[in-house]
Amino acid sequence: MFKFSNYFFFKRDSSISSKGDTINSPKLALVKQMIKSDKIVIFSKSYCIYCKMVKELFDKCDAQYTEYVLDGRDDGEEIQKILGDLTGATTVPRVFVNEKCLGGRAECKQLYDSGKLQKLLIF
Repeated sequence: MFKFSNYFFFKRDSSISSKGDTINSPKLALVKQMIKSDKIVIFSKSYCIYCKMVKELFDKCDAQYTEYVLDGRDDGEEIQKILGDLTGATTVPRVFVNEKCLGGRAECKQLYDSGKLQKLLIF
């Protein structure tokens, strides 16, 4: 189990909820299940340098994660739009730890540099 403290200081409430025009999307349940599928979930694209960088941060922490490569899926654009509605950001990477969105590469790097990311990954 992850140990969480008050490290979530991002502006947007990142809890998983439905809103916007994806509220009736048949993919919404799939995206929620993807987020719940592992303690660490990264939504990425194969050509994205920021995605590679965020994965390197988790590799440095010896953390195992599940990665969903959106450009390798027929429904990748729809999933990315749903992630935008859920998190307020449509860019990748989108990183979730214990079903909470940490943000993208910049937010994860900030947490890593401060030592807070490593603390979030303590089971």
